[in-house]
Amino acid sequence: MKDREILMNVVALGILVITIVVNIWIQVFQLERFYHGTTFVNDQMVPTILMLLLLVTFASSAITLPTSKKSLEAKYQMMHKVAMTEEGMVTRGQDGRIDKQMINGMKKYWLMAETSNPQFVMARSVLCTSSSVICLFATLYFLFNYILVDLFKFGVVRLRSHSVYGNNTTWILIVQIIGMVVGTLVSLCRWFTAVRFKCLRTCRGISLREELKIEAHWIQTLVYWRDSFSGLQIQDNKCRRHLHDAKWFALTFLIGVQIMMVIVSKLLLLIPALLITPLILFFKKLKARRLSRLTTSNNDIITESEGDTELNLSRFVLLLDGEADLPEKTLKNIFGQADKVIEMGKEQQPKNLIHLLDKFGNFSGVREFDSFHVPSLHSQEPPNCWSLPLVTLTSIAISLPNIVNNHKATQLMSDVREGLSLVKLIEKTLYKNDELLNTRNAAEVSWVGVALYRKWQGIDLRRISLKCKNSKNVLQELSSNAERTIVEFKKTTNDFLTDNPLNWPSNVIAANSMYRICQTILLSCQEGKEQTADGLFERLSVMIADILAACFTNLARVIITKCHSNAIEEREKSVHEAFLLLGKTGQILELLQRQEWPSLDHDKAAYIDEWRASFLQSNDNPLTSSTSSDEAAKSAISNAEQITVMAE
Repeated sequence: MKDREILMNVVALGILVITIVVNIWIQVFQLERFYHGTTFVNDQMVPTILMLLLLVTFASSAITLPTSKKSLEAKYQMMHKVAMTEEGMVTRGQDGRIDKQMINGMKKYWLMAETSNPQFVMARSVLCTSSSVICLFATLYFLFNYILVDLFKFGVVRLRSHSVYGNNTTWILIVQIIGMVVGTLVSLCRWFTAVRFKCLRTCRGISLREELKIEAHWIQTLVYWRDSFSGLQIQDNKCRRHLHDAKWFALTFLIGVQIMMVIVSKLLLLIPALLITPLILFFKKLKARRLSRLTTSNNDIITESEGDTELNLSRFVLLLDGEADLPEKTLKNIFGQADKVIEMGKEQQPKNLIHLLDKFGNFSGVREFDSFHVPSLHSQEPPNCWSLPLVTLTSIAISLPNIVNNHKATQLMSDVREGLSLVKLIEKTLYKNDELLNTRNAAEVSWVGVALYRKWQGIDLRRISLKCKNSKNVLQELSSNAERTIVEFKKTTNDFLTDNPLNWPSNVIAANSMYRICQTILLSCQEGKEQTADGLFERLSVMIADILAACFTNLARVIITKCHSNAIEEREKSVHEAFLLLGKTGQILELLQRQEWPSLDHDKAAYIDEWRASFLQSNDNPLTSSTSSDEAAKSAISNAEQITVMAE
């Protein structure tokens, strides 16, 4: 939540509370004569005072939040540099390796994100725990006033009244009592936890001066407002001076109120802790006498061996000045949540996608799906993204004769659907400033038509499959339709739009991709032997698997990027997504690590065009090695090799 949103929420809550208080006291003054001699006025006074105290507590917490966020952000940036150097996160992000050491490095970011989360910071704040005590007083007063007095009538004179709603008011009162009690118990759990933590610290000895010290983040915002010059444009210097003095005195008073609120809140934790600490020490001594020395020593050894990693990572807990260290149990719970998220990701592994990646050979499909020998329809070609050739190849594959209504087409659609979800995530994370936006939109629009209606730009792929006798005719039909779209666009559009392919509409970019890929496959059919529909389908499936595998080499970088990016309010969600993605793609990363990757800079590895350029510059032919994916393609091997030779 941004600072402006916090201010708006505080103002809105203040208006609501003040409106309620004013309405209550208007009714009190109107009914004072009617309830003369009763405790009606006192009954309304205490709840309104407690309500205003809660409002002041909430406002005090909100004032400290901007300063707290800045302090935690500065500490986070400092520890981020330490984490990156200690675990070699940059190197692992470049080579795509996921190992135990990298997971430990990611847990550092998990710990920093969890402990710096503004909600968690406010939950462990002394002002938040003091609000629990106010809620307790309000609940006790309510129960005493309306149960002991009204039901048992302990000698208090009251004037009975009747409602037109009858017994329904009683049920409303019961529901409100239940809600109040439950809410109070939940808030008290937070207070009891804070007291228990304070007791553990008190057992080691404390200094009263240190405990009641007012840290800078409590009043820094108010001090800045007080000492800064007013932004009002007033010409009269005397008026400006009086206005500044009035602001100074008002904010000085608010600073005093803030200091008083903090001191009282700290005392509400310290006093119960001092009272309970002797009991805790007494029970600890009794427990220590019952345990034998041997058992104690063994337990110490086990505890030390299991807690080494967590104690080492505890350096990355982000705390405000004056905050006590988090207990080991809390740290274990935080680390346990990280492990649970990874397990949740493992349960969501894309099984269909993994089945498709079994056909992956050696990234040869990245090179061969588009031949440079295909004549261009324009002087410049739009850049490719990962998703566009995947959608185009899938559209061609499912439109082949005897394939469109086959279970193979359905299976391929399921495989690609799971793959595209990860591909889009990679593109969204690594492509900044709307990079390749039109190309990505072209892939998205084309995929919607193919996935839902089996149509590519309004062309029914089922009809083409039935109309054409063989695969070559299907490719020619799709290529002709795509070429027609591009030619019509060039005729009806101004030159300044057609000069830059990045300005092309989505349908034209998708048509250009369809034209080039169809022409590439037709070119291979002219040079070699024409394939059957099943053979071409297998070949296209291998291309799709190779492109997906090449794209997924960026997964490790995406995971690391999600760990340490985004604003402080969104950091916890981003790290959660990174751990979920790690569990979800663990098997895919293991599959990719078995293959040798091309030597690409990690920035260039995010772009499919850079992969293709590196293959052209390299003397190594990615199609010469024999792989399982080549064997699965069978008759497509010779044709694929011919395309590679032509591309060289």
